[in-house]
Amino acid sequence: MKAPLLYNGNMKTLEQWLDQYAASHQNRTNQIFHKICVPLIFFSVLGMLWDWRVMGLRISYVFAILGMLFYVRLGLKAIVLMLIQLAVSFGILTLWSGQAGTVFWPSLAIFVVAWVGQFIGHKIEGKKPSFFEDLQFLFIGPLWVFSFVFKSKS
Repeated sequence: MKAPLLYNGNMKTLEQWLDQYAASHQNRTNQIFHKICVPLIFFSVLGMLWDWRVMGLRISYVFAILGMLFYVRLGLKAIVLMLIQLAVSFGILTLWSGQAGTVFWPSLAIFVVAWVGQFIGHKIEGKKPSFFEDLQFLFIGPLWVFSFVFKSKS
């Protein structure tokens, strides 16, 4: 088994990434788990970083900017989709933190519960998560959940 990598030199297209990710997400129940849990994990990671600042800048913004560097390689559709997901997440976090103060602990709880859901889905599927092969698949999950926007209507 090859060790998971963050960048292994492969310059795959968006379609190649989505096809490879889909290969371990064929079971309908696993797909449902992922379509619920992946956006929750995405949101909760931003939430866990939300309260931390460096020189007044939220770490969640820095994380988002660094993450966008991955999506830039995949093209405009990936960029737009991820910017929408970020805008929605940051909007919710802004409102939520304004009401609750800290969002770290609830975000951590969401993160744990959502990962449990992911692993239940993979147990049902009978296949290990894609990111065990390549950590870049952690970036593909949020795109895969909304991959219907990438399908052509031909």
